[in-house]
Amino acid sequence: MNTLFDPDLDDGLLQALIFDVDGTLADTERDLHRVAFNRAFRQAGLDWTWDVATYGRLLNVAGGKERILHYINTCVPHQAPADPEALTRELHALKTDIYLDLLRSGEIALRPGVARLLREARNGGFRLAIATTTTYANVVTLLQATLGDGAHKWFEVIGAGDAVPNKKPAPDIYRYVLQKLGLPPSACFAFEDSGNGLRASVGAGLRTIVTPTVYTAREDFSGAFSILSDLGEPDSDCNHFGGYRPQHGMIDTAQLDAWHEQTAAALA
Repeated sequence: MNTLFDPDLDDGLLQALIFDVDGTLADTERDLHRVAFNRAFRQAGLDWTWDVATYGRLLNVAGGKERILHYINTCVPHQAPADPEALTRELHALKTDIYLDLLRSGEIALRPGVARLLREARNGGFRLAIATTTTYANVVTLLQATLGDGAHKWFEVIGAGDAVPNKKPAPDIYRYVLQKLGLPPSACFAFEDSGNGLRASVGAGLRTIVTPTVYTAREDFSGAFSILSDLGEPDSDCNHFGGYRPQHGMIDTAQLDAWHEQTAAALA
């Protein structure tokens, strides 16, 4: 498809939900990614350790390979090898293998409301998509580990890894997903957890619901459609921090449809 969207698919209704992965679907940054990086460093014979504070700062650099290379160049330049890019590729491949093993061991759960909303949206005929900087293998393994075999097939488009040259906060990955869906931004909602992710989605014209994590809670979420602690459950309301407030303490497809009717005209 060569155009950004197909007018024949734009009937004015809310049609698709586009999700970030790390931090948004599951709190993988805190529970898995940092652990996997540190184990990879040890296996490679390096004395590097990314504690919570260090990793929080490094999350401002989008992408795992980019994060390692930034650390080499700025934090341990005295240990930089003759070919930092080659070491980066080696470490990232090792870290990815460790991370996938952690996922398969069942050491992660989806954030509150995520599984419920995905199933409800899927059963209600909404189109689902992913827009992330993590690798395709990471996405598939996380979805299968938390939602069951074949869960990645719920998503019509998985924009992941190096699908576009510029990673978040550039809007490229969201524009890529919108093009693959053949939809305008006004027909979709995006879900993010970070300031970089929000800038990417808003840069692509998307209304974005943000659910911060412990790493991103103090970031700038100006321009978010709604800022919530999580997506909520019927027996556990989410906390509202800014933007549009859900009527019943959780995000479901009825709430998204209602918000769409209130705001879509302004995006057209």
